[in-house]
Amino acid sequence: MRAGHVGEEKALVVVTRKLPDSIETRMRELFDARINLDDAPMSAEQIAEAARTADVLVPTVTDHISADIVNQPDCRLKLIANFGNGVDNIDVEAAHARGITVTNTPKVLTEDTADMTMALILAVPRRMIEGASILTEGKPWPGWSPTWMLGHRIGGKRLGIIGMGRIGQAVARRARAFGLQIHYHNRRPVAPKIAEELGATYWESLDQMLARMDIISVNCPHTPATYHLLSARRLKLIRKDAYIVNTARGGVTDEDTLIKLIEGGEIGGAGLDVYEHEPAVNPKLVRLAKAGKVTLLPHMGSATIEGRVEMGEKVIINIRTFLDAHKPPDRVLPSML
Repeated sequence: MRAGHVGEEKALVVVTRKLPDSIETRMRELFDARINLDDAPMSAEQIAEAARTADVLVPTVTDHISADIVNQPDCRLKLIANFGNGVDNIDVEAAHARGITVTNTPKVLTEDTADMTMALILAVPRRMIEGASILTEGKPWPGWSPTWMLGHRIGGKRLGIIGMGRIGQAVARRARAFGLQIHYHNRRPVAPKIAEELGATYWESLDQMLARMDIISVNCPHTPATYHLLSARRLKLIRKDAYIVNTARGGVTDEDTLIKLIEGGEIGGAGLDVYEHEPAVNPKLVRLAKAGKVTLLPHMGSATIEGRVEMGEKVIINIRTFLDAHKPPDRVLPSML
């Protein structure tokens, strides 16, 4: 089956959420595309039905494509073209065993996510959201005072980056420009040239790094190996005046323990863009935010117009390449996870 050729049947492509208009228009031109016009999340049964009728499924990171879905006897899918970099929402191993190709959209969100990470690194110690709420929520502001709304200086502090891939390195470049000392933990050290460029110190032991950092940034992917990587035990190693910033995945952190430690003054605070049970946000986190202890964002680290369009373009390239019987450029294999 080939896309866009006169006299040939177009591939049926089901898109689970609304995408940028330019991407949807192009998909309609190239494929028999079924678009989610109202942008309401599809139920598990709707996704299962799509798998029984479509050649290609385009899910997002909030759509769970389980083994049960791909193992339906009448599953028709040949390609799952994920609109997202992470594929923890897809049972890649089950899809691979069933002969279904999986692709993602890597590299296009690096700078956007790193920008938001740096914004949180600045916002939490300097109490930006807490300060802004005084003006927007009608709270009394007596004017400038030498001892009012004091935060902490950024320059000279130690930043510990968990996961030194593309995003981690982009965060390190930004943080270094703000005068932060760069430390990192990764499965293996980065190339010496990169480490020298970033002035980065490698910690083989995550435990030892956590105990010595002023700010910790979570930038690793969510895989079975990184689930609760910041476990209750490890979170208790963090200094009382340190901050945690997470723009990766909520499941990397034991959220309940993090909340208890911040409530008890055992960790200084946190800046979170992701949550363990999204889209639900723990009410205790909301209370901590209102008390100025944490800064919360609604998973918007990669939310730029440019980024979403580039993601859509990658999805289209992966679909077209696959339908033309070639290897998609962004194929994901179980061995890569």
